[in-house]
Amino acid sequence: MSAFLDLLLPGQLSTVSSLLLVLFSFVTSAITAAVGLGGGVSLIAVMATLMPASALVPVHGVVQFGSNAGRALVQFRHIDKLIVLWFAIGAAFGAALGGAIAMELPEAVLKTGIGLFVLWVVWGKAPKLGKVRKRAMAAAGFASTFLSMFFGAAGPIGGAVLATLGLPRHGFVANQAATALIMHVFKIIAFGLLGFAFAPWAGLIVLMIASGFLGTLAGSHLLGRMDEKTFRIGFRWVMTALALNLLWQAGRSWFGT
Repeated sequence: MSAFLDLLLPGQLSTVSSLLLVLFSFVTSAITAAVGLGGGVSLIAVMATLMPASALVPVHGVVQFGSNAGRALVQFRHIDKLIVLWFAIGAAFGAALGGAIAMELPEAVLKTGIGLFVLWVVWGKAPKLGKVRKRAMAAAGFASTFLSMFFGAAGPIGGAVLATLGLPRHGFVANQAATALIMHVFKIIAFGLLGFAFAPWAGLIVLMIASGFLGTLAGSHLLGRMDEKTFRIGFRWVMTALALNLLWQAGRSWFGT
């Protein structure tokens, strides 16, 4: 069994770290299934404490691609093709510009950015954008994909714009999944063209996608029964602890300790 895991899992990580990532893929997918948000941000925060910075965002993008593909497929009939089209146009430009910069970022900068971004997501307030046309999704596609090249999970940006379009509940969930899926597709393409080697991480990616699917099923049955207010408070403080840990690691790199 140990020899099989050594062949399947990436050599850059210990077996324990790899299995923890598979476990957290399950947990964070369950979070998304239970409350509709937080999974991507939670996963990138955990991954940043266990993985080398150079592989963090590309691997996270593929795992999230698998997660969002399932949700988009299930809700396909509720997807607005015009929203998706405008988002895709902006996302293409965001990936092209952001990818060229992200590959050059030092680890300390990346961890600082992710830590601050996580704190903003859990403690900040989404901007009030008012009534906007669907063409505004092009700007959301550019901004979210550009930023996700650095921070991995910028879905709240697209979600903030979607929330202003007056979509019904199923429409919001479906289009959020579809736009996030597009964002990760362009990220994967951009990092591939920039020379990132996905092959050594393929085994871990497959395991994380599979465990994430199981987490989605479990979350809809188990975590959905939790008191929402209690869960959100706990989620916020756990995410804060993860973000502060990232900033502490980044601080040690900045000051050479």
